Amino acid sequence: MNSEIKSKVAQWKSATFDSHTKQKIEKLEIEDPIQLEESFYKNLEFGTGGMRGIMGVGTNRINKYTLGKNTQGLSSYLINTFPNEQVKVAIAFDCRHNSKILAKVVADVFSANNIKVYLFEDLRPTPELSFAVKHLGCHCGIVLTASHNPPEYNGYKVYWQDGGQLVPPQDNEIINEINKVEYKNICFEAKYELIEYIGKDIDDAFTTAAVKNGSFNKNIEAKDNVNIVFTSLHGTSITSLPQTLEKAGFKNVAIVEEQKIPDGDFPTVESPNPEEPAALKMALELAEKTHGDIVIGTDPDSDRVGIAVRDTNNKLVLLNGNQTMIVMTNYLLKKWHTNNKINGNQFVGSTIVSTPMMPVLANAYGVDCKIGLTGFKWIAKMVLDHPELEFIGGGEESFGYMVGDFVRDKDAITSALLACEIVAEAKANNSSFYNELLKLYVEHGFYKERLISITKKGIEGEQEIKQIMIDARETPFKTLAGSKVVSIEDYQSSESNDLIAGYKSVIDIPKSNVLIYYTEDGSKIALRPSGTEPKIKFYISVNATLDNINNAEEVEQVLENKIDDILKDMKLI
Repeated sequence: MNSEIKSKVAQWKSATFDSHTKQKIEKLEIEDPIQLEESFYKNLEFGTGGMRGIMGVGTNRINKYTLGKNTQGLSSYLINTFPNEQVKVAIAFDCRHNSKILAKVVADVFSANNIKVYLFEDLRPTPELSFAVKHLGCHCGIVLTASHNPPEYNGYKVYWQDGGQLVPPQDNEIINEINKVEYKNICFEAKYELIEYIGKDIDDAFTTAAVKNGSFNKNIEAKDNVNIVFTSLHGTSITSLPQTLEKAGFKNVAIVEEQKIPDGDFPTVESPNPEEPAALKMALELAEKTHGDIVIGTDPDSDRVGIAVRDTNNKLVLLNGNQTMIVMTNYLLKKWHTNNKINGNQFVGSTIVSTPMMPVLANAYGVDCKIGLTGFKWIAKMVLDHPELEFIGGGEESFGYMVGDFVRDKDAITSALLACEIVAEAKANNSSFYNELLKLYVEHGFYKERLISITKKGIEGEQEIKQIMIDARETPFKTLAGSKVVSIEDYQSSESNDLIAGYKSVIDIPKSNVLIYYTEDGSKIALRPSGTEPKIKFYISVNATLDNINNAEEVEQVLENKIDDILKDMKLI
């Protein structure tokens, strides 16, 4: 253990910290010095989704003091930024262990700094917090959540006045304020008169807004003909989604009872992440019993939604985030087009690692597709930066979608409703959600994506991830799956290198540790270390022409084989 870590440990054993914390540190010193080092070797940092980490004692853990330090720094920033206003914040939390306790700690610190606090009385979905910030005229919002991470994690997501997550310049300015705070100067003594508990009124306003934005089909008979299976995966959507579906006119909703009760241990799944097929196993089984047309699963804080629908053989298949996003975006674009609302002042949004099909689709409707960095805050920022334009919808490959701009974060509640609307309308027209996807592949090209995610934990893992990115930059691939690499985009250096023309150009979006290869045959391969988890991610996208829906399986297999060949060349399989 180096001297810097020893100094941090000594500080946390001082009188500033409570006896419970000091006892835990002393226990780690005796029983698990490696874990102690992991707990203190760095300070938790804001990533693409705020601050997220393992709960426990230390500067590299989520606890009363690291969140208190955040909140104290954020309080100072808010007071300085809005000097002549009563600063107001809204706070929500999910089902995780300690979320309710930590939310109260955060509320206490804000109130101790003379900030008005609206604290949800119990767990609520993240999109409802984003909505509440705008609805209540708050300057800031906080959600205590670790999204889909394992049970030992928790997190702290910060939202700004527009209801979107922190973006530059506020993020770095706030971090600077946080770094100035010493633990001994955190104000934990609450001013209870400044803390107001909120609940049903905001719930009603949120679900009403979700139905207004996500429901287009007035055909009650069509909705009656749809069987929905829903699982909250022990998370927060149970407080909102059934009510939203009912309000929109959907009556046939079967809920996975074993996963209905919020539980931070997530006892029925290995991972509460709808991106993982295993997470929806129980829901799929229930759908077979109930003849379900669509299966919906949400992550613990209800910003991500995974769906399964019936394919051309009536078999339930899980769609990836790109596929869902394409069908949803097309549906919204078609509705806007039908209602003569497209006039050149609209746009959709996506990210640099999502399917290249999004701009192709938007272009077909004469609508701009803005592309931002990974992390939904960048899509919300597009809305903020372009008040002269109307935002139709947008999403990212990691099962996140936003319908309109009444919520400024990915929203599993409204997105799930939209998916059900698509199923109802398609079924009434002798089609299906899956069939609508295949039609788009025929019209615009068959785009196939795959994500490879490799976990590298701890100090050693962090170094391994760094080395992978260094190697990819210093010795780039020349060919992948037999196709020549024609250009490389390096978002860290903000440089795009056209290898055929032999010139470089500037990438005009914020810097990020992402590298993207493009090949001659239209394939796209992106490498990105996660900002919230100890992972490095590889995003592979390939495409081909599909002349007929009946040939979809054959073309899909060709594309799967091509992805396999790319991964073999990259030594990932």
